[in-house]
Amino acid sequence: MSTVRTFPAVLLSLSLMSLGPLSAAEVEPDSAPSLKFAVREGLNLNSFVRSGKVAAHLLLRSGANPRVIVAFPAGNSGVGLWFAHLPQDANWDLPASPEPVVLPDPSGRSLYGLRFEARISTPELQIERAILSSVRVLRDYQSLGKLPDLVVTAPQIHGQTISWARDRLDGAAGYLLNVEIVDGVLQESRIRAGADGRIALRITAASGETPLTPLAGSQLLDSTAAADSAARNTLTFLSYQEKFLAGSWRFNTYFGRDTLMSVRLLMPALNAPAVEAGLSAVLARLSPLGEVAHEEDIGEFAILDHLRTDGTRSDAPVYDYKMIDGNFILAPVARAWLLEDARARPRAPAFLAGSDGRYGGQARRRGEDLVANLRFVCRAAVAFARDPQFANLIRVKAGLTLGNWRDSDEGIGRGPYPYDVNAVLVPAALEAAHRLYASGLLDRYLGAGDRALFVQARRYAEVWRRRAPPLFEVRVPRDRASTAVAAYARTVGVPYQPAADAAGADGARFHGISLDEAGVPVPIVNSDEGFALLFGEPDAANLELAVSSLMQPYPEGLMTEVGMLVANPAYAPPAVQLRFSRNAYHGAVVWSWQQAMFAAGLERQLRRSDLPAGIRQRLVSVQQELWTAIDAGSALNNSELWSWSFTDGHYHIAPFGAAGADVDESNAAQLWSSVYLAVRPPRGRH
Repeated sequence: MSTVRTFPAVLLSLSLMSLGPLSAAEVEPDSAPSLKFAVREGLNLNSFVRSGKVAAHLLLRSGANPRVIVAFPAGNSGVGLWFAHLPQDANWDLPASPEPVVLPDPSGRSLYGLRFEARISTPELQIERAILSSVRVLRDYQSLGKLPDLVVTAPQIHGQTISWARDRLDGAAGYLLNVEIVDGVLQESRIRAGADGRIALRITAASGETPLTPLAGSQLLDSTAAADSAARNTLTFLSYQEKFLAGSWRFNTYFGRDTLMSVRLLMPALNAPAVEAGLSAVLARLSPLGEVAHEEDIGEFAILDHLRTDGTRSDAPVYDYKMIDGNFILAPVARAWLLEDARARPRAPAFLAGSDGRYGGQARRRGEDLVANLRFVCRAAVAFARDPQFANLIRVKAGLTLGNWRDSDEGIGRGPYPYDVNAVLVPAALEAAHRLYASGLLDRYLGAGDRALFVQARRYAEVWRRRAPPLFEVRVPRDRASTAVAAYARTVGVPYQPAADAAGADGARFHGISLDEAGVPVPIVNSDEGFALLFGEPDAANLELAVSSLMQPYPEGLMTEVGMLVANPAYAPPAVQLRFSRNAYHGAVVWSWQQAMFAAGLERQLRRSDLPAGIRQRLVSVQQELWTAIDAGSALNNSELWSWSFTDGHYHIAPFGAAGADVDESNAAQLWSSVYLAVRPPRGRH
């Protein structure tokens, strides 16, 4: 197996001499004006640039373990520089915004990237590792310490400059990282500070992956979108005609569930081309069975996949179908657009008749893709509809402990039957399948047996809606609930009394996060009732159940001064409580989009005309309380998630990843956290 081709220092120097402003051929079109913005979150200073064919996210990580990462949406590629642990924390400073650059590699092919100067006050920096590859490779190295030998790149040192550059593994245009020490002294891989005690680096980072086509301006948002510049910047950076990116820096490419939920929540403020771009990206990546792809391996990560599986250096995308929730989200989102949005009605036939433009195999029409998914949904639901026992529910795939948006190993408490999928998403998908079939829009795409299957979909939905949710119900008597919550409060260091004062006389009642192998609910209070509010029409009793446990003060429910938590393990055994801590990715932390979904769901329920006055007033009260919490975390609303601390009698926001015990770090730009552009506070609230 051949090694990667690296570039000699002299060729690097010649390439870098050609750096300059964007050429006329690279100037951005009017529809995609240049974008620059910065976000400081915890230890991370993030700077985003999109200009012409350049799109990049610079992350400078301060603290005792400094690093520099530049992530590119093109090919989900990136370069990173890790430094050895420092005896004392040090902070990066970025004197000016990074500038976009286009330069040739030694073969004359274009590389697209950034040039910037970064400064840090520390006696020395020891370069530990430079990585040039896929963001997936950088992500795995950061979280797991793993690095494929094939991508290891040797440095080239020339005076005060150290550089790494190579072709992609298949010989295509690759990657460049050039570091010039402008204040300090370079001694092999060690950089010593100058007389002023500072180190200043002039860095050029670039990728040769094919640039994406920006969605911007009138293609993206309509006049109803909120004027929130931070949310607009986030969404704009993550939006392309080919796909929406899930989040940057770590998820700088397509994620099916993230795309669908973002399109659904943003739909009131998105223009039609943006909605259709999102749906098209999902339809083009369906499996032959109609399953929604969770994530894609593209660029060099796809090559690494093929080398492992078939020995080739193909860059054909590899799709991951291990998640089960996206399979049942596509239909209700398609229904919301194609059947319920007036803007889509004249466009729907042409949209469905258009090619999915799928990568690799033979292209199909989008209508055929959608029917394939609806067929999958209905067939998956048959067993429970005929025999509504827990063993016939939809379970995570064999060998996995994850399968829905809580996609960490502990996210659903190791139960194989997730609540959101079975109690909400399956019946919503079945109802949508029936409605889409009955509309006649899909007639020309139906195959043998589809009509009979889709006619049954409504009856299946009724069985699932009536019989699945009770299987997840947890009831804890008042005395046992009080004892459990008080003990948990002591463990996590928060006061119990506010929760005790708000507790009901009947004890705790909620839907568990999942069912275990024996069909017993995993007793974790969770935020997934938001799916029921957004996609279902619960009766008054179930609406009360959906909002009551969530809006109780933590540690009995989920509500805190800094937001609504996504999980509360107070009623679970101590070992489970440890796995759902405020340092866990899906533990007792706040996810921005979950609050937005709950808010959008409340607004949807309040538009109903069949609600009793009492429950309507209850929902209005809950809505006000939720928006108070959303406002409290508004500084981080566009990021992925955050944690908290409790001092001086109050909860305080703690950016996720700032604490050494946090299992990961939060993305500063997250697609489904930009949905507040469409999810707005109730009228009259400021």
